[in-house]
Amino acid sequence: MLKKRPAYREAFDGFDVTRVARYDEEKVSSLLANPGIIRNELKIRSAIRNARAFIRVREEFGSFDNYIWDFVDGKPIQNAWKHGSQIPAETPLSNKISRDLKQRGFNFVGPTIMYAHMQATGMVNDHTTDCFRYGEIKALIR
Repeated sequence: MLKKRPAYREAFDGFDVTRVARYDEEKVSSLLANPGIIRNELKIRSAIRNARAFIRVREEFGSFDNYIWDFVDGKPIQNAWKHGSQIPAETPLSNKISRDLKQRGFNFVGPTIMYAHMQATGMVNDHTTDCFRYGEIKALIR
């Protein structure tokens, strides 16, 4: 998938949410014919739908950042896992975020995807306690 990233960036106009939100049927057809990306119609239409929902959230909250970080009161969750096997794939909070996003018109935003988003964006520190990054990140959370 990572090898396809440049093709996705080009196909989806540099991931410009405003441009993606304006895609029409002609653009959907061109994306479905693009061999550089995975040509799944549901996912392509989802990207357009999510871009439109993203803009609505941005308009309501000032930014998507304001919206998403409000779920953790602006402060990352500091976990203390001893083993990687303890790290969950989803949590009650990722379920809550997923439900809220779906109510706002997003799709393909299930609780597992949302927990991965929380990990990737630093909303949750899931490094195990023996990992060198655990302490570095914990020190940043004050």
